[in-house]
Amino acid sequence: MIDSKLPNVGTTIFTLMSQLAAKHSAINLSQGFPDFDGPAFLKERVSHYINQGLNQYAPMTGLPALREQIANKTFSCYQRRLDAESEVTITSGATEALFAAIHAVVKRDDEVIIFDPAYDSYAPAIELAGGHPIHLALDDEFSIDFEQLDKAINNKTSLVIINSPHNPTGAILDKQTMEALEKRIIGNGLFLISDEVYEHIVFDDQQHWSVNCFSALAERSFVVSSFGKTFHTTGWKVGYCVAPKTLSVEFRKVHQYLTFCTVTPIQAALADMLEQHPEHWQELSAFYQTKRDHLRNELAKTRFKLMPCQGTYFQLVDYSNISDKSDTDFANWLTTEVGVASVPISVFYKSKKDQHLIRLCVAKNEETLSAAAEKLAKL
Repeated sequence: MIDSKLPNVGTTIFTLMSQLAAKHSAINLSQGFPDFDGPAFLKERVSHYINQGLNQYAPMTGLPALREQIANKTFSCYQRRLDAESEVTITSGATEALFAAIHAVVKRDDEVIIFDPAYDSYAPAIELAGGHPIHLALDDEFSIDFEQLDKAINNKTSLVIINSPHNPTGAILDKQTMEALEKRIIGNGLFLISDEVYEHIVFDDQQHWSVNCFSALAERSFVVSSFGKTFHTTGWKVGYCVAPKTLSVEFRKVHQYLTFCTVTPIQAALADMLEQHPEHWQELSAFYQTKRDHLRNELAKTRFKLMPCQGTYFQLVDYSNISDKSDTDFANWLTTEVGVASVPISVFYKSKKDQHLIRLCVAKNEETLSAAAEKLAKL
C-alpha cells in the first residue's frame, strides 16, 4: 500500500470535463485550448528545423536565440532589460516553470500564500516541497484583499503566488494593486511568483501590469509565461521563466532534474516567430476580444448572467436564474444533457465555495461558440 504524498489530489477537473465531453459528444468549452491551429509560419519553421537535423538536446537553459528574443520582447512590452544568458530559462510548459520556481525557494514548513479561486497546480507543488499553502479568497471583484493578506503574512511566510490575467475569472490586477503588493513583498522579505501565461490576452484597451513593470518587485520575483497560449499551440508545452540571476540559479537547479531541456526544433522556430512576426502577439488581444464579444453577444440571448471578463481565454457566467444545482452538478448536467462542457468554479477554492458560476472557454472558432450558445439558449 502506497502512503500517498498527495492524498487529497485526484484527476484534474480539466481532464475530467474533457473526458465527459468526449463521452457525450458535447461541445467542449471546458479545457482551455483552441480548436484552431497555430500560425502557418511557425509550423513551417518547426518542420524546417526538424528536417535540418536540429533534433538533439538543446542547452538546459534554452536555445540562446530564443532567450534573446524573449529578452527583446520583454523590453518591448515592459521596458525591462534582461540578461538573456542569466535571467531567462526555457521550460517544458508554464506548469513546469511554476513547479521549479516553487521548489527553488520553498523549504519545509514554509507558508505560501495563494489566492482562491486558484489554478490547481499551485497547492500540490507547494505540498511536495514540504510547504503549506495558505488559501486567501479574492474579493467580490476577484482582486486582492490586502487587509486579509496583511493578517496572513508571518515569519513562516516565504512566497506569494499571483495570476494575472486570472484563470479562471478573467480578472486583471491593476497598477495600484501591483504597487500595494510590491510594498508587502519587499517590506516582508518575501518572494513572488507571477503566473502571466495570458499576458497578451487583455481586453477593452486595458494594460497588463506585469511584474516586469516594477523593478524592485521584479528583483524578488519569478515571472512565468507560455508560448502555448500566445501561439495557439498548447500541446507543444513550451513556456519560460524570467527571474533575476540569483533566483534563476536556484530555479535552474530544479529545472535541470525535471525536464533538463525543452524540444529543440520548436525552440528554434519560436525564436524565428518572435523575431519575424511580432504582430502576432501584438494583435492577440484584439483577436481574442472578437471571440469574447461574439460569445457574450450570443449569451445575451440566454438566461445566463455574464460576469466581467477583462482577459484570458475564459468567460464566467452565473446560472442562478436557471438552476439551484451545485456548480459541479450543474456542469455535469450541462455536459451530459445539454451538450456543452464547462468548468465549475468551486473546484478552484479550497473551501469549495459555490457561487453558481461556471467557466466557458472562448478560444474557439466562432462557429463552435455559436453552436454552444444555441444549445444554452434553450435553457
